[in-house]
Amino acid sequence: RGKDDKYRVRMPKLRVAKEYKDKRKSIDDVERNIFKFKKSSEEKSKNMDKEEKFFRETFMYDKEIRVLARASAARSVRSQRRADLPLTAGEQLDVIDAVQGHAVICRNAQGRYGYVLVEHLNFR
Repeated sequence: RGKDDKYRVRMPKLRVAKEYKDKRKSIDDVERNIFKFKKSSEEKSKNMDKEEKFFRETFMYDKEIRVLARASAARSVRSQRRADLPLTAGEQLDVIDAVQGHAVICRNAQGRYGYVLVEHLNFR
């Protein structure tokens, strides 16, 4: 043995479970689907349509949904009722309509609508 071999650190070989090894091989052998993202986007759009339908029924909103401004949540706020939108700090929101005194109707990234107090929002 040489001088360098004396100081070499030997790392133990990690053992992989046989089931995991077989599963990994079968995944690699399967042809990859290029259009895999399509399923998730369809699912997401279906959820968005459901939320929009619920929003129109709950808020009796028959106008076209247009984004008036974008805002970010200043702090996290839990919703007290279904009509309120729960917020997490830093979350990006689309302001849809300003209907009440200190509240606006907003939409979050998941497509959920609800009332948010203006004091909880930071406008750019």
